[in-house]
Amino acid sequence: MPAHRLRVVHGHHIVPPEICGSVLAIGNFDGVHRGHQALMLAAREEARKTGKTAGVMVFEPHPREFFRPDEPHFRLTTLDQKLRLVERLGMDFAIVMKFDADLANLPATRFIEKILVRDLQVSHVVIGYDFFFGKGRGGNPELMRSAGLEHGFGVTVIPPVAEAGEAFSSSAIRAKLSAGDVRSAAHDLGHWWRIVGTVTGGAKRGTGLGFPTANITLPKGTALAHGIYAVRVYVDGQRHHGAAYLGTRPTFDHGAPVLEVFLFDFDGDLYGKEIEVEFIDFVREDQRFPNAEALIEQMRLDCARAHEIIAGVEKTSPLAGSPLAES
Repeated sequence: MPAHRLRVVHGHHIVPPEICGSVLAIGNFDGVHRGHQALMLAAREEARKTGKTAGVMVFEPHPREFFRPDEPHFRLTTLDQKLRLVERLGMDFAIVMKFDADLANLPATRFIEKILVRDLQVSHVVIGYDFFFGKGRGGNPELMRSAGLEHGFGVTVIPPVAEAGEAFSSSAIRAKLSAGDVRSAAHDLGHWWRIVGTVTGGAKRGTGLGFPTANITLPKGTALAHGIYAVRVYVDGQRHHGAAYLGTRPTFDHGAPVLEVFLFDFDGDLYGKEIEVEFIDFVREDQRFPNAEALIEQMRLDCARAHEIIAGVEKTSPLAGSPLAES
């Protein structure tokens, strides 16, 4: 797939002429999982056949965050992560719609007539079988199909993309991550799940134990199972192997959950840097040790196991065949 830059447009009021008349895939696309990928690839194929450009429309914040602001929402991807994945799938542009009261109260027919037809002049729309839109979720695939006939744009509705009878879904992936099953979650995503964060100061316990760690505050709502993970860490564009701990440090203080990442092959200052942590597999559950010496011995074993896991993944990628797979 040729490298290219994704054009990002915020809102629908001022749209570059080259985007008007395009093929548009619409959805939240949290995680950009295999089902979402099928939708975008269908949009790309339709654009190729008709000589159009292909793009996505996404909503920010996630509608659930707008309607329930006081409830934590486990997002699989930040907006930046989502857009990078969309770019890697070869889409030409992304329209980021601000999900606010005006959009939430816009009837489905007006969403179609005002945004899709008048402002974007879409030639073709690609949506999922479970796509609902407009005030009170009044719009559905059947309404979109009838509107396409009325206004002269094509509509493709993608059926469930499933494996072994189970449709790929963001909700199912969140449940797998909450259980610590990051390998299965990666399979459903078609790419390794990552957390992005800025390294903050910690209690320096890892340094005192011989395992200096980078501490990261988890994104709000993240519900990953506590324990030790084999990870790969991206720092300034370079990839490093490591082991990560998420938990409450029961051997010491049972404090607030913290993500601590130990890089095997890095000797430098990470404080204040933004890093990306890619979760490869679960090593073991969090547990309390009788003393620091027992913890250190277990940490050595954990790191050795993480080394083995990552070496195995880099020898034979379990995500082969996914358009977003990386070794």
